[in-house]
Amino acid sequence: MSMNRGAKVTIREVAVAELPAGPELARPAESEPAEPVVLHRRNRCTATGCESRQDVPVTTNMLAEITEQPAALRSTIDALLPATGEAERLARDTRHVLFIGRGTSDNAAVYGSYLLQAFAGRLATLASPSIATAYRARVDLSGVLAVALSQSGRTGEVVETLTWARDCGARAVAITNSVSSPLAEAAELALVTCAGEERAVPATKTYTAQLAAIAVLALSLGARLDISELRRVPDAVAEMLARPDDLEPLVNELATVPGVVVSGRGLAYSCALEIALKLKEACYLRAMGLSWADLLHGPIAVVDTQTPAILVAADSGPTLAGTIELAHRVRDAGARAYAIGGRPPLADACDRALAGPDLPEWLAPIGLVVPGQLLTEALARRLGINPDSPRRLSKITQTG
Repeated sequence: MSMNRGAKVTIREVAVAELPAGPELARPAESEPAEPVVLHRRNRCTATGCESRQDVPVTTNMLAEITEQPAALRSTIDALLPATGEAERLARDTRHVLFIGRGTSDNAAVYGSYLLQAFAGRLATLASPSIATAYRARVDLSGVLAVALSQSGRTGEVVETLTWARDCGARAVAITNSVSSPLAEAAELALVTCAGEERAVPATKTYTAQLAAIAVLALSLGARLDISELRRVPDAVAEMLARPDDLEPLVNELATVPGVVVSGRGLAYSCALEIALKLKEACYLRAMGLSWADLLHGPIAVVDTQTPAILVAADSGPTLAGTIELAHRVRDAGARAYAIGGRPPLADACDRALAGPDLPEWLAPIGLVVPGQLLTEALARRLGINPDSPRRLSKITQTG
């Protein structure tokens, strides 16, 4: 099948497989809005004082959707792998990749940027949407593959920027969870993830499904990676969820501080950004997501007894040694260091640790974010915040 600028291909899956509900968390039927039982109203007490918080549900949509990720990942991978040929043909005359996204989708784009540059040999950068939407600048994007990401596919700025990129000569791919969305319509090829409906405002399963779609795209663009490793991802995430770490000690410690630094480098950098975003939006914590290279260029001065560091790393790869060294520097500064991933070498260098996935570095970010999601959900409830509906946020954010 040949691709031309007038052609449009949409890759999708009709249904999402369901995981059996565990004894502690029964997932509501798809047709019925979740109505979590309200536990009671709590106060948030930190070093800076106490304040009243909203009613806290016993179980949350966010937690339910975290547990649905293995099924969502499996459905997405199975649906999108057959699209590698279409993506390859569309990108045949391109050399560079321009990722377009906002918020969580922008964090997914960071993963894509590192993945494509490290393993597919393509320069990949993140777009500045205001160049299209505010400055209305004309940029020569011939030879560019524009990849726009939006879970809902309805963020106007992302849709407009992808349309602008096509007008400037780029080929256009959309990664979205909505087959009928404006973003899917604006693209030449739509890679539609199969996460199902997501009710909680903080994105969880739609985010990891985006990462899986980016991994498929990397294979399409010539990354010499083992496809069988990608097929193992749903099981690896399921294993993590079946044997979760004890979050209570870490939750109790984070509940007493006003801020935290979340740091990773390379492929893990996207996880640091995403975990920091979740802690900000669902726990109202002053969380700073940074590459540890940037952290060492000055911001490490903020790390102290009231500002611990969460350090994220795959179990192997060229950035692990530097992450371990950073853990020692954090503790030498009198701050607490918490590890996500990195196995015993990183865990031993930190005060507390959450295990990462049994996955190679190129896929580890899909699993590394899961402990951060679970930590966010548990911390929000500990602070008296309903993570399903953080203040002043909605599921779709419109920016100009």
